[in-house]
Amino acid sequence: MVVPNSCLAAFAVLRQIEPIIVLEQLGSTLFDTALQLVVKDRCANATYSELSREASQQKAMTDFFMTYNLIIRLVPILPSLLLARLSDRGRRKAPIAVPLSGYLLSRLALLLVVIFRLPLEVMFGAAGLFGLSGGFCAYWPGVMTLASLGSTAADRSKVMMRVELLYGISGLVGSLVSGHLFLLYSSSLGHGIVLLIVSTLLHLLCLILSVVLLQVKRAPSDEPGDDCRLLRDASEDARVAAATAGKDKANVLLLFAAAVLYNFAVGGAMEILGVFVMKEPLSWTATQVGYGNAAGCMIFLTSFLGVLLLRRCVGDVVLILVGMVSFASGIYFMSFVTATYMFYLARSLSLFALIPMPTIRSLLSQQVPASSYGTTLTSLQLALKFVGLAYIPAFTKIYQRTLDWFPGFVFTLSSIITVLGMIPISIIGCRSPQRQKCQRTQAALTHQQ
Repeated sequence: MVVPNSCLAAFAVLRQIEPIIVLEQLGSTLFDTALQLVVKDRCANATYSELSREASQQKAMTDFFMTYNLIIRLVPILPSLLLARLSDRGRRKAPIAVPLSGYLLSRLALLLVVIFRLPLEVMFGAAGLFGLSGGFCAYWPGVMTLASLGSTAADRSKVMMRVELLYGISGLVGSLVSGHLFLLYSSSLGHGIVLLIVSTLLHLLCLILSVVLLQVKRAPSDEPGDDCRLLRDASEDARVAAATAGKDKANVLLLFAAAVLYNFAVGGAMEILGVFVMKEPLSWTATQVGYGNAAGCMIFLTSFLGVLLLRRCVGDVVLILVGMVSFASGIYFMSFVTATYMFYLARSLSLFALIPMPTIRSLLSQQVPASSYGTTLTSLQLALKFVGLAYIPAFTKIYQRTLDWFPGFVFTLSSIITVLGMIPISIIGCRSPQRQKCQRTQAALTHQQ
């Protein structure tokens, strides 16, 4: 009976969302390293008048990633909304399975670019196909929606951070091996073939799991708003509910503002960081690129541990502020990095930088009914996509203009924007005592019935 029981346990695990998260992130980190290095190789001979060879390569790389990332953020807007509507109508697997097909096609496209030496611009078409499938804009809210449905309100922050932890550990493992896999040869086809084949196969397996085995679970609801419907005093119920609804709407707007500002700062800095490490004085190799990406993924682990330790003595608002301060200090130090060891010191300051976004999503899901989780979380993701349409060209052009006199200026700017993002979260923190008083009133009325 041992073997059958083990098979049943393994089958039960494969029906959950976690294996898909792990396999998808493993494949994505391999692809990200491959794309970064392929672009560097193709842009090595770029020349621009009045620019040095290295500055020309940096400009060609940043221009490519600017266009590529703009396509990825612009095209998924309508498809992700449609998938969110399908999700809230009961088809919870659609926002996961459909984007995974786009992931698979884009990975396959880069593999063909490397094998057949196709123009790098082919990846713009691949980015369009990826966007039409909903992309990350649909996939990640779909994952978070399943996590929200399968957890109670009290445990939601912890559950979402556990999802982020799996995502980070998978990225860490993938990043550590990606540089080494990139250097492996496949016949006479050159570097990167083995890496991209593995990435493509991992995404194919993800798609099969999401279509065939993935199961949607729903935890018992313990939302505080559910108790209000049981009150006998209708007038008192309406008054308290109206006050709570007003606070919820204001909190939703503040959470959106904080998420947008923080995403603007983080996304803009990360947009440039991958190119920044390629130039002198760092001039990273393929292996160093993998290790650098692994250092970024390590922050998922430290952020998860930070949530486990800090949530016992502080609330979600303080957790978000701690994460923002951590990122602001780390990215400011990055402005002055001139050696590899300094890069890792800067990353070490950002130990809790990934706490804010999942915690914001957790707080946001507590402001709306369960039937609106998919739409609300996807709306947030779409807002972040629109922000990407602004910070990608903005940070790219600022970096190109300041490349000669202060390449790290964009990181200082990112730190300043992060501090601005702390303002709406602080306002929510000031409003929390009033909200708690309202909830205590609801509980007292319920107890009196």
